[in-house]
Amino acid sequence: MDKVFESAEAAIFDIQDGNTLMSGGFGLCGNPENLIQALHARNVRNLTVISNNCGTDEFGLGILLQNRQIKKMISSYVGENKNFEQQYLSGELEVELNPQGTLAERIRAGGAGIPAFFTATGVGTLVAEGKETRKFGKREYLMETALTADFALVKAWKGDRHGNLVFRKTAQNFNSIMATAGKITIAEVEELVEPGEIDPDQVHIPSIFVQRVVKGEHYEKWIEQRTTRPRG
Repeated sequence: MDKVFESAEAAIFDIQDGNTLMSGGFGLCGNPENLIQALHARNVRNLTVISNNCGTDEFGLGILLQNRQIKKMISSYVGENKNFEQQYLSGELEVELNPQGTLAERIRAGGAGIPAFFTATGVGTLVAEGKETRKFGKREYLMETALTADFALVKAWKGDRHGNLVFRKTAQNFNSIMATAGKITIAEVEELVEPGEIDPDQVHIPSIFVQRVVKGEHYEKWIEQRTTRPRG
């Protein structure tokens, strides 16, 4: 089944106000740049976004925040974004802050169909407020619930028309687990190939988890910098 859409705009056609989205990336590494730009242009609002962070003021998910499209962030790291700080302190933005490992496991659990799990992380802190705790052996653990989303927006290095995905190095980050936890997963890929061109042993996410594929373009890759020095 060919799952390729002609553009990022076409691939997000049914994302509506009030939806919950997962967005891959770590800092500005592995962000679904084209899909984020398409969301910005479509101007959907009141979004709940699950992502490790919210980009910076001018890049990544930060452009949606700047445009007041995000109602709630479920995140792990919230630095390097003044808009985030200002909107949170003014009461415009709701924030659910998670320890990073807990956030990753909540997403993984959602994709695996596990409704909740227990972790020692956060016990005795503000993170534990209002949550069930239970003792196993001599240690106390905190119950965390799984996370799923209406749509998961992920970025892969390579993908085929059926939706099999390969991530490149650390750009895999949250993308692979989010691909399993969205009701509809939309993958943008740097390189689009024909079915059969990817060695099955190299597939990180099989096509069963991916509903739509779009070929990305004009990647800025903000985190990559080239520094040179004059030749002697």
